[in-house]
Amino acid sequence: MTAPRDPSGYSRVYKIVDATQLQALRSSAAWRGAPIDLSDGFVHFSAHDQVMGTLRKHFAGRTQLHVLELSIERIDADRLRWEVSRNGDLFPHLYGPMRSDMVVEAHAVVANRDGSFEALVLQP
Repeated sequence: MTAPRDPSGYSRVYKIVDATQLQALRSSAAWRGAPIDLSDGFVHFSAHDQVMGTLRKHFAGRTQLHVLELSIERIDADRLRWEVSRNGDLFPHLYGPMRSDMVVEAHAVVANRDGSFEALVLQP
């Protein structure tokens, strides 16, 4: 387990989506998320230093993925919560729909032949 995370030091959160989900977000005013998000009742995000672990754990072997970079300033503060998840670390969760105007950049994920992913350089 890492040291407790201080969410106040972050200006970005990240959402991993496939091409179909990215298109759904772009064509919807209020996207409720991937099937796991709908099941859990919130949209799963990662901090910059959690993205690669999330890719390895939940997306291994998949292609046509994108990491969406969202500005915390564009998210309603009362809907974004940092909650204990994998390895006792705090992860950001959005309780409410995700809007395309929250996204400041989409990073294409490069999948290697062995199922791993090229490292991404993301900001906190």
